[in-house]
Amino acid sequence: MEPSVLLLFALLVGFVLLLVRGYPKARGHLPPGPRPLPLLGNLLQMDRGGFHNSFRRIREKYGDVFTVYLGPRPVVMLYGTEAIREALVDQAEAFSGRAPVAVVKPVFRDYGVIFSNGERWKALRRFSLATMRDFGMGKRSVEERIQEEAQCLVEEFRKSQGAPLDPTFLFQSITANIICSIVFGERFDYKDRQFLRLLNLIYQTFSLSSSFSSQVFEFFASFLKYLPGAHRQIFRNMQEVLNYIGQSVKKHQATLDPSHPRDFIDTYLLRMEKEKSNQHTEFHHENLLISVLSLFFAGTETSSTTLRYGFLLMLKYPHVAEKVQKEIDQVIGSHRLPSLDDRTKMPYTDAVIHEIQRFSDLIPVGVPHKVIKDTLFRGYLLPKNTEVYPILSSALHDPQYFEQPDTFNPDHFLDAKGALKKSEAFMPFSLGKRMCLGEGIARNELFLFFTTILQNFSVSSPVAPKDIDLSPKESGFGTVPPKYQICFLAR
Repeated sequence: MEPSVLLLFALLVGFVLLLVRGYPKARGHLPPGPRPLPLLGNLLQMDRGGFHNSFRRIREKYGDVFTVYLGPRPVVMLYGTEAIREALVDQAEAFSGRAPVAVVKPVFRDYGVIFSNGERWKALRRFSLATMRDFGMGKRSVEERIQEEAQCLVEEFRKSQGAPLDPTFLFQSITANIICSIVFGERFDYKDRQFLRLLNLIYQTFSLSSSFSSQVFEFFASFLKYLPGAHRQIFRNMQEVLNYIGQSVKKHQATLDPSHPRDFIDTYLLRMEKEKSNQHTEFHHENLLISVLSLFFAGTETSSTTLRYGFLLMLKYPHVAEKVQKEIDQVIGSHRLPSLDDRTKMPYTDAVIHEIQRFSDLIPVGVPHKVIKDTLFRGYLLPKNTEVYPILSSALHDPQYFEQPDTFNPDHFLDAKGALKKSEAFMPFSLGKRMCLGEGIARNELFLFFTTILQNFSVSSPVAPKDIDLSPKESGFGTVPPKYQICFLAR
């Protein structure tokens, strides 16, 4: 018998045995959900619209906390503001574990600051927060870096002389340069070929990991990993970025001055040296490479994608852009740079940025969590290591908090007097112990880049506002806005 035929026969026998035995029962007392099929789990309940659309339908039947089987493994879904806050805030420690994302697991392999767990995660997160703070996060220096980068972007837009352009890589360049200045100690020219190559690899990877095929991969990674697919391209892309990071680390090692660390890499190398006699240290080469990859990837793609969606929304709703410009003219004027101190005096602009983040819904199903111990939650017993998806999109579109959740409306964040109104449902950076490391940088970037661009330019589109389609290009792990052309017209 041919080996391939033998393999197929073995798979069929295994499938029949599973059907006969029934689906294995999960330990503990999990929330209800649609009945899974052997091997397939709840695949038949998923549609081409992706995880999020499918979970929304399931929630209508089973409530705010339910279980979905991604292939053979149960995953508990948290739907709505209250359920997510109860888990990630009220029981923050129990829900502080990180579950893997199948398409990137071979790259991150439980190393680095985002996908690690236990003492490794705690040590790396403490170090990363302290080091990023030292190199500008939350200090005046990061504001100055963003202001300088914003002026470089203004000059680049002026060169276009109002001609239509795709803003994807320019928005990537400005956000990447901020995180690069902190991590690598340098910024790059927008025409730098190596830089553009890295940005393209990151953009491709974010798009591929958000595709429908990557969501199917989440069901059957143990089998599909042996076949061609998006996961292989993601691995190749990230290995190329890691190779660049490895070369940068070597340059840092050769030029390191212990009395004057220049950036995140230098500071990590000094910590490695300090702990070299500790056999159990988490400060080793692998954690350095993957932590830098994590910061570079997240620090580039999240803010740049939000800006891309933001300016697409300004094209769709030009009256909003005009109101922002009116507030800019009143508070800042045209002769000085926008500063972070201006934010409290510009409630409408701040509300618009909040609404862009809410509407763009960047990480709709959240980065997966897991419980680190047997956990009682809403009457259910979640066994240790149960995976949990906090569906951030369900909070950002929660009708109890947002009157028109599916409509772009800055009034969602304004009170009756026109002041900025905070909302417990606003959680684009997630919540709890796993909250986004770079929230402070991202918020500063969005305000300063957004206001600087609209201070200097009006925006228009070759497409009429009524014909602009806001539907995402991909919506899976992340939301990828559609490609579009925009004209920056000097004011």
